[in-house]
Amino acid sequence: MKKIYLLLLAAITLASCSVERRPEYMMDEEAITQNIDESFPALLKGCYGYLKTWSDPMYRCGEYAGDNMMIRGTSTDAFYEFISYSRTPNNYRLQNFWDFSYKVIAQASNIIKAIPEGQNTNTDTQLGECYYLRGMIYFYLCRAYGRPYAQNPETNLGMPIVNGTPNDPANAILPNRSTVKETYQQAISDLEKAATLMTQELHEGERCIFASKEAAWAMLSRVYLYMSGTYETPNSTYAQKSVEYATKVIDSGKFKLLSRNEYGTSNTLDPENNPENIFVVKRVDSEFPGWDYYYTIGGMYSNIGGMGWGEMYASAKYLDLLNETGQNDWFNKRYTDIRAQFIEPQYVENDSTKFTPVFRFIKNVYDASGAQVNFNYVQLRYTRRPDNSLVCDTTGTGHTTPLLLTPIDASQRLYSINYQGRTYRGVLDYQMKLNRVYPMFYVVKCSRQGGKENQLYSPIVSRLDEMYLNRAEANVKLGKIADAMADINIIRERAIVGGSYNATQFNASTAKALVDKERQLELAFQAERSYDVFRNGDTLTRRFPGPHQPMIDIAPTDYRVIYFIPQSAINAYNGKLEQILITTNYYALMH
Repeated sequence: MKKIYLLLLAAITLASCSVERRPEYMMDEEAITQNIDESFPALLKGCYGYLKTWSDPMYRCGEYAGDNMMIRGTSTDAFYEFISYSRTPNNYRLQNFWDFSYKVIAQASNIIKAIPEGQNTNTDTQLGECYYLRGMIYFYLCRAYGRPYAQNPETNLGMPIVNGTPNDPANAILPNRSTVKETYQQAISDLEKAATLMTQELHEGERCIFASKEAAWAMLSRVYLYMSGTYETPNSTYAQKSVEYATKVIDSGKFKLLSRNEYGTSNTLDPENNPENIFVVKRVDSEFPGWDYYYTIGGMYSNIGGMGWGEMYASAKYLDLLNETGQNDWFNKRYTDIRAQFIEPQYVENDSTKFTPVFRFIKNVYDASGAQVNFNYVQLRYTRRPDNSLVCDTTGTGHTTPLLLTPIDASQRLYSINYQGRTYRGVLDYQMKLNRVYPMFYVVKCSRQGGKENQLYSPIVSRLDEMYLNRAEANVKLGKIADAMADINIIRERAIVGGSYNATQFNASTAKALVDKERQLELAFQAERSYDVFRNGDTLTRRFPGPHQPMIDIAPTDYRVIYFIPQSAINAYNGKLEQILITTNYYALMH
């Protein structure tokens, strides 16, 4: 009898690793078709199970390549290539991303091929879940390994479209890479099909950890936003489609934004209890035995419950955005922008349980020739004189005269200092712990799920706040500035009391910058930032302290905005799988 090998050639050659031979994922076709209701849970479980491993490299290659975070120093871990923009075809984290992406595609495709539509609404809905997972994965692959859609999608290479195990796996020649446009078309076709099929509610109470019609709409809104061109050269057809699908989700009534206070602690909610979540990859405690919490996403951002490396912190650029409408007082837990609550500075507490007042600022760093090469934090102790002026301790600074602080806005604790011949602005705070030379601004947005003091986190794929941001950006590209402002103000007013824009502030000239800023603030640490910069034709600038070569910008046309396909996948591929290497002067294809 013919077998449905759900992890066969498509998974073997594309994943380029040993097959996980699990009997529950390898079932007789007759057994499947005769007892669909019993078969589907086991089959779908395999697809969702693969997402757990997939979500880790998916997150790291998306977030680490942006400008929301910094790392305390260079690292031998493969993820440092994402931060440093050194691109190689031999990166085990990218291999896992590729491997488990195509495992999901292979398994979902073989289910789709084996089970006819129209049996019943229950089965059709489960088929819709398969279409959603396949379409979503093709999109995620193409945004990582294919160039931004605004850059010649008809000719730039996308992903090989291998929808299931070939009829003759041993002798099959797998297809070449399709174009970026063809890959997006495949993703759209799958997602639209998914939305059509998913007519029954199968996961009441657990909706966001399974695919749904609304999850398909949400992903379609993002896919079309990626296709909508840049602000300067928008594609109005695709922008309108992004608006339409975002509106479908918003108007469905199945999701709602948390209140301001609730949002500030939303990382502590179980994903099913967060009404904003549309689709997340659910992780649970039992998946992280022993010391495994060190190796989670949150484990790089903090040490909680005694676990976590705590070697990556919020970047100075992101902190400045949080402080733009008024200084957040982290020490006293008073937040101007509620999103600052996801940042937890680590303060030095002395033996008498007191804290040391300091003036913290960022100075320029120069090489021997006088060229600026970096930035660095400085923390100087200060005292208040009888005349109420502030003066900093000069120990170790090279200064022999008092370092006076000049008020910029004393109510916001903002002052300036003339330091080593240059004037810098900074803030009065308390001495923070340093890792090497960097203050430890912990990020906890990816920790404490379920209210526990650990690093548990379920990576977010789609959430309601993104729908408002998608619709706002698309409306700017359509010239509907008032509509865009209304959506931005919904998100902004939730985060910042009195933070709404008026028509004078939010206009055709300012809309792009304001929409992009709000998207960065709201979706930070969710693996979106680097893609958002490049898809809109912008240059990534990282002018803040860290080992990431902050004086070097990454242009949207740089070959490094995409990742190399793992060489092991190319070697194992039964067909022609081209590696794109793009320089400023030529295109080269390495086979």
